[in-house]
Amino acid sequence: MKGKKQICVIGLGEFGRELSRQLAKECEVLAIDRDESAVAAILDDVQRAVMLDVRDFSSFSSIVTADFDEAVVSMGETLEAAILATLHLKKIGVKRIWAKANHDDHAAILKAVGASEIVFPERETARRLAAQIVNPNLLDFIPLEGDYRVMDAAPPDAFYGKSLLELDLRRKYGVFVLAVKELVPERFTFLPKPNFVIKPSDILVMIGREVDLLNMLGTQKT
Repeated sequence: MKGKKQICVIGLGEFGRELSRQLAKECEVLAIDRDESAVAAILDDVQRAVMLDVRDFSSFSSIVTADFDEAVVSMGETLEAAILATLHLKKIGVKRIWAKANHDDHAAILKAVGASEIVFPERETARRLAAQIVNPNLLDFIPLEGDYRVMDAAPPDAFYGKSLLELDLRRKYGVFVLAVKELVPERFTFLPKPNFVIKPSDILVMIGREVDLLNMLGTQKT
């Protein structure tokens, strides 16, 4: 049986610190920062935390090896260190490298030196908040490839008392209902049948293009 994923998180600012804590619940996490106080603050929350300057390849490669499944470079404010950390991870042979970027030029450089995936935390947070402000029914969403999303949302009032067959969301909006979280009674229905009737207390778990999902949530009548 395969053990837990081995993850290295480099940079323990607000983003890196919280990411490390969350990952440590399911993975083996090595957290790295050159600031002693940042390392001390997370010692009790992860499997291992080390004070290290990632610009020193000799020291870095003695701790981070190709055995790590993935690494996250969350040093978005320090471009030189982020570039070197990414370059070193690539050289070591870490399979998948995530890198935090603040802007497109930064992202392009990180990609060029070896980052597998680029994340823009502030952009994602802003998009999520904007979507929730514009669409109060929206509870949460997960970005997928392209502009596709998995989204949790309360159904619009116009959906109450109607079956999925009547609503015909796939044909009208290009949206597919993966599951329904029922609050009354409390249960989870995966791939609900066409005759499933929507209640005000339900939460719909849907997949589709973001524009189609938001368009559907803005529906006042069907």
